[in-house]
Amino acid sequence: MNKDQVKGTVKDAIGNIQEQAGKLIDSPDQQAKGLHKQVEGKTQKVVGDLKELKKDLVGK
Repeated sequence: MNKDQVKGTVKDAIGNIQEQAGKLIDSPDQQAKGLHKQVEGKTQKVVGDLKELKKDLVGK
């Protein structure tokens, strides 16, 4: 597991919490920010996954 995978997972989780908080306080702005953060996190995790795959295939 590399830092992009970890940071991406954490960012996704924080975004989910922010989205849920936005729903709880009826704030579409916070919901949107949470969704945006989740997309960033998932993207960063995919980058990390690809780095791990490259490392496995190349052996480095």
